[in-house]
Amino acid sequence: MKHSVINVLAFLVATACGLGRAPVASGTVASAAAALLWYLAAPSAAAQGFICLVTIALGLWASSRHAANLSDDDPSEVVIDEVAGMWLTLWAAPKTIPVVVAGFLLFRLLDIGKFPPMRQLERLPGGLGIMMDDLAAGVIGRLVLGIVLAYFAP
Repeated sequence: MKHSVINVLAFLVATACGLGRAPVASGTVASAAAALLWYLAAPSAAAQGFICLVTIALGLWASSRHAANLSDDDPSEVVIDEVAGMWLTLWAAPKTIPVVVAGFLLFRLLDIGKFPPMRQLERLPGGLGIMMDDLAAGVIGRLVLGIVLAYFAP
């Protein structure tokens, strides 16, 4: 892999600044870091939505480029998809530790379980396949979290 500035930038984005190189459970590490960042920053719902859109756009580009650089369709070190999916799960949710923990557990269950349609989306080519299954997990996670909060939140 040629170490051009563009390739280094793609690596940094795709691996969430190297979190994807965690020795074990890199997706879980990146999801936990994303949840913590959301909790600490938790800007307005509009800002969260904007951050999600930027993360998705950068993730599509970076995951495609980094995967191509590695000649690997879905490298395990690419975790920007987990970051985007985790933020989608927590988007506009109440900023409480129980909600963050529930969102984290729900997202990881959906991401690891790869329930339909996530398994099918993972088969899309390039960065689209890398990103879409986690984005679907994030959207489904947010819907489930919203239902749970509507019925069980005080």
